[in-house]
Amino acid sequence: MNQLRRTFLKLSAAVFAAGTGLLQAGQALAAARNKAGFESKATADALKALGVSGAQQSKDIVITAPDIAENGAQVAVTVTSKIANTQSISIVVDKNPFPLTSSFDFANGAEGYVSTRLKMEQTSNVMAVVKADGNFFTASKEVKVTIGGCGG
Repeated sequence: MNQLRRTFLKLSAAVFAAGTGLLQAGQALAAARNKAGFESKATADALKALGVSGAQQSKDIVITAPDIAENGAQVAVTVTSKIANTQSISIVVDKNPFPLTSSFDFANGAEGYVSTRLKMEQTSNVMAVVKADGNFFTASKEVKVTIGGCGG
């Protein structure tokens, strides 16, 4: 989609929502993109850009993904955080050219649940990074890829 058209539609929706009283001006625009995180080529750099330090493994994070993905171009992944006050969920794929695949922010007590489709270049660990009350928690699952989706 044309970037100018996308911006116009986003601003039109925001103006309409603000004009009808549904939203205050500025609430309809998305949060700033973590450019450094999404452009990182190493998992450690992506985690650093997310502000992750001292992350703990947690059994309260459930990753639902196939054990074997026949096509790495579309790997269905669901992450559920049962950790109270979940603020964000990010998904990192270790062996992708750009490991940080997605990041979702939650506000006002929203349920910590995301469902998305990822591209995976090769067999790799899919890691969920959850931020809750300023602390970081992780869980991971290995997904075997038979046909790479990132040009492989």
